[in-house]
Amino acid sequence: MIIRKISLAVSVFFSIAGFAQDVVKADTGSKPEVKISYLDSVKNSFVKNDLAIRVDSLWMNELTSLDIYDDLTKDIQTINKDVTVDQELPTELLKQRLQLMNEKSPFEIEYNQGLENIIKSFLKNRKKSFSRLMALSEYYFPIFEDAFAKQNVPLEIKYLAVVESALNPKAVSKMGATGLWQFMYGTGKQYDLKIDSYIDERSDPLKATAAASEYMTKMFSVFGDWELVLASYNSGPGNVTKAIRRSGGKTKYWDIRNYLPKETQGYVPAFLATMYLFEYHKEHGINPERAVVKNFETDTIRIKEKMSFKQIADLLDMPQSQIELLNPSYKLKVVPFYQNEQHFLRLPKDKVAIFVANEDKIYAYAKYDSGIYKMPSRLAQKVTPKVKAKQVKVPEPLDLESYIVQKGDNLSSIAERYDVTVADIKDWNNLKTNALVSGRCLKIKPKDSDSKSSQEVVKKSAETVIATAETAEKNEIEVEYVVKSGDNLGSIAKKFGVTLADLKEWNKLSTNNLALGKSLIVSKKETIVVETTAVASNSIDSFRKKATSAKTIGEDYYVKKGDSLYSISKKYPGVTISDIKKWNGIKDEDIKPGMKLKING
Repeated sequence: MIIRKISLAVSVFFSIAGFAQDVVKADTGSKPEVKISYLDSVKNSFVKNDLAIRVDSLWMNELTSLDIYDDLTKDIQTINKDVTVDQELPTELLKQRLQLMNEKSPFEIEYNQGLENIIKSFLKNRKKSFSRLMALSEYYFPIFEDAFAKQNVPLEIKYLAVVESALNPKAVSKMGATGLWQFMYGTGKQYDLKIDSYIDERSDPLKATAAASEYMTKMFSVFGDWELVLASYNSGPGNVTKAIRRSGGKTKYWDIRNYLPKETQGYVPAFLATMYLFEYHKEHGINPERAVVKNFETDTIRIKEKMSFKQIADLLDMPQSQIELLNPSYKLKVVPFYQNEQHFLRLPKDKVAIFVANEDKIYAYAKYDSGIYKMPSRLAQKVTPKVKAKQVKVPEPLDLESYIVQKGDNLSSIAERYDVTVADIKDWNNLKTNALVSGRCLKIKPKDSDSKSSQEVVKKSAETVIATAETAEKNEIEVEYVVKSGDNLGSIAKKFGVTLADLKEWNKLSTNNLALGKSLIVSKKETIVVETTAVASNSIDSFRKKATSAKTIGEDYYVKKGDSLYSISKKYPGVTISDIKKWNGIKDEDIKPGMKLKING
């Protein structure tokens, strides 16, 4: 008996297992084939380097953030060097440290009360900022030191970029100075930095640093003093020369400082204070945030076809923000391709390896992706053959009412009327702003809507529409014209297609004499008149069709033979001749067939 039970159990177990396998096979066979995109198929075929160096996203945010630049710039411009700051740093100890810095620097670093005040101010208010700046410096300082060594410029000038831009290549001052070294447009062009619609080399760390190095060398040959070179970098060599003259011919920065512009008076001390904090950060408890990637972990590749940063990011599986950081000189996030010019893309070395190994596939995908460019909707409407669309009636939910916006309405008044909130109305009608246009149909769900029938909703909507239509019949729009030299009543009447009698009546004229510059009413027209019988049906669709039978404001109008500004204005409810002239920059009434006019509304 026991053996029989065991045999039965075993047979049941195997039959269940077999059934399960059949089910799995059936399920597997029924699954549709998953189609992958062209992008995914290209990426799946890439030869990848498994020893990839990954860049931390937080580090990327640090490198692209502008908040330190804004704070430091404000500090340097507003800091008062004559105000004593309460911060623990003995004066004698500071003097000793400044002396040690002076011994190994070509700058004349000497103690003064103003410098002490600025150092203490930075220690009190900017310790966290300097911790972040020291992380940034691990990426940028090797670039600066390499460029300065080639030109025999003191390496300490690398700290000037902290003062100028807080080490942000995208920094732009209120005056338009751009990049790590804050070059103005004219100065950038003077030092052969390319600036066009695609590229601004003032933001290129390598090229801008080389230009800054060249400037420093040139200014040192003029002044022979590195502090004066820094002062000239901030305020221009002309202001430094004036300060030397006003001081009686003195040639040391500390002797002429009070004769320099106010910002420059704090500029060199801010530079020296920055140098001090980088040198003695440990002693003041400033712990640098460490950079995950350094400049020597990147490399460049020459780009042979126009490519967008998005295409590169998608293909190489890297954040677009990282590409922007490493290539800040490309203004439109596109690496362009010019004939007879070379453009380079800087990437982490592991990504360079992937790019080089799959270059043909990458360019093929970029070409394909650029070919599926979407035509702007307005242009597409113009070039697409016009096909009569079939009208499909979509029944409205029975719990929504239709309300036609009337003159003087606003969202608050409508919401109060229906005992709902403004947010509800915006949600029901997909409104992004509170602006309303008279005549617009709004969907409203009153609180007691559940007890109403659809017929009552339509009836109330119809009553609202009729009231709006009756109001519209009473409104008139006057079109005015300013009398110009050579005008007379006859020519004006002919121009606007009216009679002399009408002009005289509208303007209460007793004679045909006109004064130059007089404003004349040349038309009185009514707004859209709607037949109230159109609302008698159980739907307001027919009313909408009649109400919108006029031309649509917001489109372009092409002038036809025989058109005048007056006849065109009559096609658009509420539009005057003055409106059309203003929107299109027309000074007189001369228009020609084929001319495109904007009807902005």
